[in-house]
Amino acid sequence: MVRLSLSRAIAPIAPPPDMSPQLRLTIACIAALAAARAENPAAPIKISILDETIFTATRTETSLFDAPYTAHVIGGSDFMGRRRVRTFPDALAETPGVMLQRTGLGQTSPFIRGFTGFRTLALIDGIRLNNAVFREGPNQYWGTIDPFTIDRIDVVKGPSSVLYGSDAIGGTVNAITRKPPLLAWPQDKPAGSGKSTAAPSAGGPEAHASTEYRYSTAENSHTARGEFSLALSPHLGISGGLTFRDYGDLRAGDGTGRQANSGYSGISGDFTVLWRPTKNTDVTFAFQRDEQNNVPRWHATTSSKSWRGTEVGTDRRRDFDQLRELAYVRIESRDITDWLSKASLTVSWHGQQEEQDRIRNTGRRDVDGFRDDQLGVLVNFESPSSIGLWSYGVEYYHDFVQSWGTRWNANGRLHSVKPRGTVADDSGYDLLGFYVQDEIKFGDRFKLIPGARFTWAQVDTGVIDPDRTDRLNLAGFTEQFDAFTFSLRGQYDVTKQWNVFSGISQGFRAPNLSDFTSFDIARSGEVETPVTNLQPEHYLSFEIGTKVSTGTFSFYASYYHMWIEDQITRYRTGARISGEPEVKRTNSGEGYVQGVEAGASWLFAPGWKAFGTLAWSEGEVDQFDGSTIGRYPSSRIQPLTAQLGVRWESEDAKWWAEGVVTIAAKQNRLALSDRTDTQRIPPGGTPGYTVGSVRAGWRPCKNFDLYASCENITDENYRIHGSGINEPGRNFVFGTRISF
Repeated sequence: MVRLSLSRAIAPIAPPPDMSPQLRLTIACIAALAAARAENPAAPIKISILDETIFTATRTETSLFDAPYTAHVIGGSDFMGRRRVRTFPDALAETPGVMLQRTGLGQTSPFIRGFTGFRTLALIDGIRLNNAVFREGPNQYWGTIDPFTIDRIDVVKGPSSVLYGSDAIGGTVNAITRKPPLLAWPQDKPAGSGKSTAAPSAGGPEAHASTEYRYSTAENSHTARGEFSLALSPHLGISGGLTFRDYGDLRAGDGTGRQANSGYSGISGDFTVLWRPTKNTDVTFAFQRDEQNNVPRWHATTSSKSWRGTEVGTDRRRDFDQLRELAYVRIESRDITDWLSKASLTVSWHGQQEEQDRIRNTGRRDVDGFRDDQLGVLVNFESPSSIGLWSYGVEYYHDFVQSWGTRWNANGRLHSVKPRGTVADDSGYDLLGFYVQDEIKFGDRFKLIPGARFTWAQVDTGVIDPDRTDRLNLAGFTEQFDAFTFSLRGQYDVTKQWNVFSGISQGFRAPNLSDFTSFDIARSGEVETPVTNLQPEHYLSFEIGTKVSTGTFSFYASYYHMWIEDQITRYRTGARISGEPEVKRTNSGEGYVQGVEAGASWLFAPGWKAFGTLAWSEGEVDQFDGSTIGRYPSSRIQPLTAQLGVRWESEDAKWWAEGVVTIAAKQNRLALSDRTDTQRIPPGGTPGYTVGSVRAGWRPCKNFDLYASCENITDENYRIHGSGINEPGRNFVFGTRISF
C-alpha cells in the first residue's frame, strides 16, 4: 500500500503557473523517476546525515551528531560512487555553505562560509596542503588532490585555528586517503580452549585490482584509473594506482556553447605501504604525485566569451602547469597505557610547483614559476583522564621557496632572465604550533570542549626585489608573529535523538610569503606588488545550532556570526605597471560574515530517501574606494542556495537512482573588487539559476558497476558567482568500474 499511495501522490502534482520551464521539466523528470520505481521492491537505506564518524572536528573519533560543530562527512561511495566527480573540489559541490568558484575548467576553488584561498585550510591525512605561497583569492591547488585516492572527506565549518593553526578560518577540509588491506590477525586461543576466537587468516597473500573509466560529453573528457592492493600478511599491505585525465573544451549551456581552448590534461599516481608490527601499532608510508599540463586561465584570454556583459580577456594565452608531490611516514600507536590511549608521529615532505606561461596581446611572452618544498613534523596525543578526554600535540612546518621568470620578445627571442618569479626567490617560512583540548562530560547530557593553541610564525623574504632594472627597491627582511587562540564548544542532549550545540572560536592567520612578496596578476587586469608592513588577521566566530537524528529522519540547522579584525586587503595605488593598475596590501579590513545552514534527510518509504539543504550568508568588510575606506559587501559571497532531491535503492542493492535540483538566487551584493572584476562578474551581479540532474547506477555483481547521469537537464546557461567560465550545459556522464 505504501508503494501504491506513493505513485498516486506523485502523479497529480501540478507545478504552480509561475514556475520556470526549467524547474517544471526537472520536477517532471524526478516525478517520473519516482513513479517508475515505486513498484519495485526496496530496502531501507542509510539515511542519517549525522551518524557518520568524524575525526577532524575534535581530533577524536565521534559521530557527527555528537560533534558540537556544523560538520560533514562525504564518503567515497557518495562523491565517486553516486556522483562520479571530476575533481576533488567537485566532491564538495552538494555541501551547504560551500560554493565552487571556477576561474577555469582546471581551477576550482571552494568558498566556505565566504572564504577561500589561504583563509580555508586543506589537509591530506592531517598534513597541510596550504603552504607559504598560497594566494588570497581563488586558486587551483585543491584540484591537485586525486579524488580516486580518497576514502572520505571531513568538512568542519568555521574557525579551527585551535586544532590546526593558521588559515583555518572559513573551514577545514581533511581528505583522508584509502589504506592498504591486511590479512586477518590471528588471535590467541582463550584459556582452556582448543580453538581460536577469530576466523583464521587467509592461507596466503590476497591480491586485488580494479579499473575505472569516466566519460563526460560536455567537456568531451576521458578519465581512466587503474589500481591494485596486496594484503601480504596480517602485518603488511601495499596499494597503489595511476589516474589519467584528458579534458576537452567545455560546452556551456544554450547560448554560449563550446568554450574554446579551455581543456587540459593530467596524470596522478599514488603508492602506500602499511606495516602493522603489533596489533596496536601502524606504520604508514605514503607517496602521491599529481601533474597537470596547460591548464588555461580561460577568462583572461581572447578565447573567452562575453556572458551577460562580461569583458573578454586580452591575453593570447595564459596557461598553468602544476606539480604536487607528497611523501610521509606516520607511526601510530593505540591503547599504550591507562593514561595514553593514542600517539602518533608524522614526518612529511610536500613539494608544490607552478609555472605560468602568458602571451600578452602584444606578443610578449612571460614565463614565471615557483617551487615550495615543505617539511613537516607532527606529534599528536590523546589521553583519557578523570577530568575529560585530552587531545594535545605540537606541529611544525618549514617551507623552502624558489622562484624564477623569463621574458621573451614577440619574435621568440629571449629578452631577459628575471631574478625572481611571482614570489621572492630563496625565501623561507616557519610555522609552529602547540595545542591542547579537553572534552569534559557533565553527566549524560552535557559536555564542554575548551581548547587553546599557541602559534608562532616566521617569514624570511630573502631579497624581495633583486631586479635593479625596475622601479621597486625592496630589501629583504625577517619578521616573526605569534598568537594565542581559544575555543569553547558545548552541547546539551535534550533527548537521545535531539541536541543543541553552541560555541565561540577564535581564528588566526599569519601573513605568508604571498602576502609580503607577491608580484603577480590579481583579479582581472591588476598587478600586485610587494609590501613590508603587515600584521596577522584575527577572527572571532559565534555559532549556535541543533541536530535531530531518529530512525527515519535527520536534521540540522545552525546560525553563525564571525567578526573580522585586521583582514589584509588590496588597494589601488594609482600607479600602473606594464599598463595595468598596481595594487598593494594592508591590514584595513574590519567587518563580519554571518549565515544560516540547514540540511535534512527523510526515509519516507522502504528504499526511498528525500533530502534537502539550504545555505544563506552575507557579510561586509572595510574596503578602499580610491584613497578612502568604506564598508561594502564582502567579495564573492555565496547567494541563497537550496538543494532538493530524492533517491531510490533496490532491495538487493543492485540498482539505484536519484534526482537532484539546485536553486541559486541572483547575487547582486558586490564588493568593490567584484564590480571591477569585469571578466568574471556581469554588471549588476551574477544571475540566479535552477539546475536539475538525474543519476542512476547498476551493480549486477560485486565486481562490476555501471553509472550514468544527465546533469543540467534543461541545458541552463549559467555561471557560479565569481567564476571565469560557465558551468557545463546538458551533460551526459557515463562510468564503469571493474574489480578482480
